[in-house]
Order: sequence, then C-alpha cells, then structure tokens
Amino acid sequence: MNGIGIFGGTFDPPHLGHLILAAEAGFQLKLERVLWVLTPTPPHKEQPLTPLFHRLEMVRRIVAQDAMFEFCDLELQRPGPHYTVDTLSLIREKYPRERLVLLLGGDSLRDLPRWSRPAQLIALCDGIGVMRRPGDVLDLNALEADLPGLQARVQFVEAPLLQISSREIRRRIAQGWPFRYYLPATVYEYIEQHRLYRPT
Repeated sequence: MNGIGIFGGTFDPPHLGHLILAAEAGFQLKLERVLWVLTPTPPHKEQPLTPLFHRLEMVRRIVAQDAMFEFCDLELQRPGPHYTVDTLSLIREKYPRERLVLLLGGDSLRDLPRWSRPAQLIALCDGIGVMRRPGDVLDLNALEADLPGLQARVQFVEAPLLQISSREIRRRIAQGWPFRYYLPATVYEYIEQHRLYRPT
C-alpha cells in the first residue's frame, strides 16, 4: 500500500538537505506523496523567524523540484501555536484510508515524549520515518517505555550524511561566507533578490 509522508518544518530556508531527505524517505518508505507542511509559528522555536510570505515562496519553489512533493497549507489556515498532533488530525480527516507516515529527525524522535499529546500523535499515524543526523543517539526501549506502541511504527531512513542545516546557512549568509551550493538555484536566487538573512 502506498502512503503519504508528512514533512513539517519552518524551512528557514529550505535547502538541498531537505530535498534529499524527503526524496529518500519517499523512495525507501514507498510513499506516493510527501506533503511539505510549512509551520508558521512552532511552539519550540525561539529564534525570530523570517516573515512567512518569504518562507512560503521558498517552499513553493523547492516543492516544484519533484512531482512526488506537494505543498500542504493546513497550518497556514489556522491560528497558532501549531502542534503536530493537530495537523496530523486534520490530515487524517482528509485521508482516512491512507497510510500516513510522519517524517522526523532523530533529535525530534528523542524529544517526542515532551511534545503535545504524543500518545495521540502516535495513534494518528501508521508509521514514523526517522531521518538521523550524524552522532544521533537513540534509546528506542526507553522511548517505548514512555510511549507504548512507538517502536513498532519507527522506520529508519538511510540517507547521505549531510552537514547542512538552515541555521548554518543563515549563519553563512550573515557572515558573508559562501552558501550558494547548499540550496536549489531557485531558492538561492530568491534569497539574493530579497537580501534575506543579512544583518539589519
């Protein structure tokens, strides 16, 4: 059975690492589509975010890179804070018979017990695709003790070890360092056109 991947984030900015991970998750987990869910106001982010209209345009450009990708605007249609469990609930209502796979980084999986209503979140999805960063340490048995049923849903996605992050790209731009090849050309051009991430 094909499925739908849910790939959420602030995407500030979206980069080549996001594209590679989304494509690998789609291929390895046999997903028909990967929904890119742009989060306007995540409850756990502390740094100021780039204005939403800029992030929206960059995500639209990056989603256009692959026919398997689809932009999902559910979190743009309701006020924050935006919790993953609420977004999953809305997606489940829209696709009641589809296999839903939540795509997470290893760090997010480790923190899952501290998320809003994690047990309900697990019940809403059929799988959790975990994309690990270098050096991730995960104790699935401990997580299972906190959240029964979690371990059976976890599937690891093997992907190239990319040391690319949105934070690093923002830092490079602010310091005047090279950053062009961390991004798809259309996103790079947008950042240059609007002079994003430069010191004010």
